[in-house]
Amino acid sequence: MNETTITARPGTPFIDLVREFEASPALVFRAWTDPELVPQWLGPSETTMTVLEYNATPGGRYSYIHRDQAGEYRFRGVFHTVVAGERIVQTFQYDGRPHDVSLETLTFEDLGGRTRVHIHTVFGSVESRDAMIESGMEHGVRDSMARLEQLLAR
Repeated sequence: MNETTITARPGTPFIDLVREFEASPALVFRAWTDPELVPQWLGPSETTMTVLEYNATPGGRYSYIHRDQAGEYRFRGVFHTVVAGERIVQTFQYDGRPHDVSLETLTFEDLGGRTRVHIHTVFGSVESRDAMIESGMEHGVRDSMARLEQLLAR
């Protein structure tokens, strides 16, 4: 099983995530951008996801809701760069913290039939980054990456 690496150096407004998958960049990219597939893996397993909008094209928008027993959590953003199988640049915003918008750059590196995904997230401040970490984001990320691995294996 591949491990998810999350790096958040103290005093910096960045989070880096790296995960390898036993699938081609084309398949991993499709799972990341297809509105039918995204709800099957994105978010903690104890939540359900409803996609309101998901247009993974330059200038396209996304909006979705995660629900669990405690309530609902709305997220949204804009896709700025989308290069099939290679790169996505998008904003990310949680409606519970509407003034904290981050910029995410995702790269899909071909490892010869396998893929390394690297996500570099830039926050507006160290405080915003720390709030994301304290929100339980690590659990959601690790759970999502494990669920994506399971989806890709099917």
